[in-house]
Amino acid sequence: MAQVTVTIDGKAYRMACDEGQEEHLMELALRFDRYVSHLKESFGEIGDQRLTVMAGIMVMDELSELQKRMMGMESEVATLRKTRDDALTKADKNDAALTGALGGLAQRMEALAEKLAVKAG
Repeated sequence: MAQVTVTIDGKAYRMACDEGQEEHLMELALRFDRYVSHLKESFGEIGDQRLTVMAGIMVMDELSELQKRMMGMESEVATLRKTRDDALTKADKNDAALTGALGGLAQRMEALAEKLAVKAG
């Protein structure tokens, strides 16, 4: 396990993380610190614990909104995939019908050509 020290609201916190995740953890801490700083600027000194709880709730609110958007997009993607699959199935059926019709037309033309050849000969 790797360890990093992150700073939130001017206080250092030593944290453990998986190897290779140090930079990611530091970036997350920096982003969280921005929430705390924003709240501190808006509300002043209201206590570390309260600021941290409020920042956590803000993060969870954003996460909730992003999850809703993602679910909507996943639903839209599923609808688009079904529409695409239906269109491909219809196109395949149309191709098969067209191929059959062209085959039948070719046979009729050959038969007609044979009749014309017999009459001409």
